[in-house]
Amino acid sequence: MFKVHFKSVAKVILFLRAVKVDIMDIKKEINRRRTFAIISHPDAGKTTLTEKFLLLGGAIQVAGAVKNNKIRKTATSDFIEIEKQRGISVATSVMTLDYKGVMINILDTPGHKDFAEDTYRTLTAVDSVILVVDSAKGVEEQTRKLMEVCRMRATPVMIFINKMDRVGKDPLDLLEELEDELKIAACPFTWPVGSGDRFKGVYNLEAGNIQLYRPNKTGLSEAILDTASKEDQRLKSIVGEDNLSKLWEEVALAKDLFEPFNKDLYREGYLAPVFFGSALNNFGIPELFETFINIAPYPSETKTNNGLVRPGDPEFSGFVFKIHANLNPNHRNRMAFLRVCSGKFERNKMYYHTRMSKKIRFSAPASFMGNSKSTVEEAFPGDVIGLYDNGTLKIGDTLTEGKEIQFTGIPSFSPEILKEVINKDPLKTKQLEKGVRQLTDEGLAQLFTQQQGNKKIIGTVGELQFDVIKFRLEHEYGARCDFKTLPYVKACWLTSSNKQKLDEIIKRRESTIAFDKSDIPVYLAESEWMLKIVKEAHPEVEFHTTSEFSNAV
Repeated sequence: MFKVHFKSVAKVILFLRAVKVDIMDIKKEINRRRTFAIISHPDAGKTTLTEKFLLLGGAIQVAGAVKNNKIRKTATSDFIEIEKQRGISVATSVMTLDYKGVMINILDTPGHKDFAEDTYRTLTAVDSVILVVDSAKGVEEQTRKLMEVCRMRATPVMIFINKMDRVGKDPLDLLEELEDELKIAACPFTWPVGSGDRFKGVYNLEAGNIQLYRPNKTGLSEAILDTASKEDQRLKSIVGEDNLSKLWEEVALAKDLFEPFNKDLYREGYLAPVFFGSALNNFGIPELFETFINIAPYPSETKTNNGLVRPGDPEFSGFVFKIHANLNPNHRNRMAFLRVCSGKFERNKMYYHTRMSKKIRFSAPASFMGNSKSTVEEAFPGDVIGLYDNGTLKIGDTLTEGKEIQFTGIPSFSPEILKEVINKDPLKTKQLEKGVRQLTDEGLAQLFTQQQGNKKIIGTVGELQFDVIKFRLEHEYGARCDFKTLPYVKACWLTSSNKQKLDEIIKRRESTIAFDKSDIPVYLAESEWMLKIVKEAHPEVEFHTTSEFSNAV
């Protein structure tokens, strides 16, 4: 006969109950998370929109105003010195706020095409996006490229047509342009009441009410009328009879011509709710913000090299999608941004670093409001937290509670502009080398080394990155440099299952071979034609245009 050890059974029951409660708590936290990015072509107004969300959520009291690319009051989400001077965002900012019990993580991304790689990686860390479009310019080059990335990942998209307080395109024409250019069904949620200097507010097609505003010096507009009655006499006195008649005609046409809202189609990335307004004056922003909270998806599953990880899985996992050196130049600190994918992250707990096969602890994980931060004790799926790092973490790294997995889809791309780093101050060689390594760790650019003469080569996808690197090297590391343009058009990582063949191409093409930070050989192509010739000459060698060749999706 077996003896029943009642104390042992009781312990097991208590453990199972604790696990059940913990899983239930995690599920509750997941359901109240909304993590999204705001994306746009440069100068469409996404940073201004970000700040209006922060104002509505009570996270800040006064917004920065960006006009003519000069910052009068520095925008909360633009905290790098060069961003303050140029009035553009060149790095992704993370902001977190708790609004009516919903935990919102906002990622404000660079709009400039030269920083598209940073934006691409940011989109791996969000569950939906808000795409900002300038009402006067409509769909622009970067708008199309960003939408292609969203479509690749089936990311749910909301569209905000901004600057309705300026002279712009007809709303119906804008909706048709969105569908034609972005290849997505448009569903108008709100409609502008007038435009340009006659822009008074928006009509909410879903709720059936009209809201009229007047600008306010605080940055938040003042609602002067909210009514569901089309016959309300105050409408005519404020809007004017002709403008009101035109509004109802356009609303009727919009309902006939465009798709009705369907939450499933939106969350599957086929349909985009569209909102009109003015981020600067806060017209139409409350309707966008409230609708986003109600319909945007909470955290979903994430791909790994060993299947899918689901938010409700009890064990913690997450990945690093961004690194920022010198978040505070006075302390020379380095911060890795991590997206929590499953389970619960806890401060001071040991986690497994899958690339290095070792456990590490984080004593001061942080949440953000632009450049200000606070220590967090725990984080849940959907949250983006900062981890202080001494150089251990890299973009794409995975942390778990012990599982041997690697999150995928977070690559670096083959650079097309390659320049040699020229040191202008030999006495600051150590500072220059440290700065170049740390800044390229951020994913701002690729760093390659040619063994002949230990030549340092930086590769980027745009010229503006070199300006940023040069500026930050001087102001954050005290190192001055120039860049010498090299005659290469592309860099490709090289791998082969035949080590002899790999060694052969490295030896034969020595003058056009460099090595990345992980000592993986890279071929520097002088032209697309030359790349084709070299590929044909070395058929057993693979040429990769992204760094994710070791664990491709």
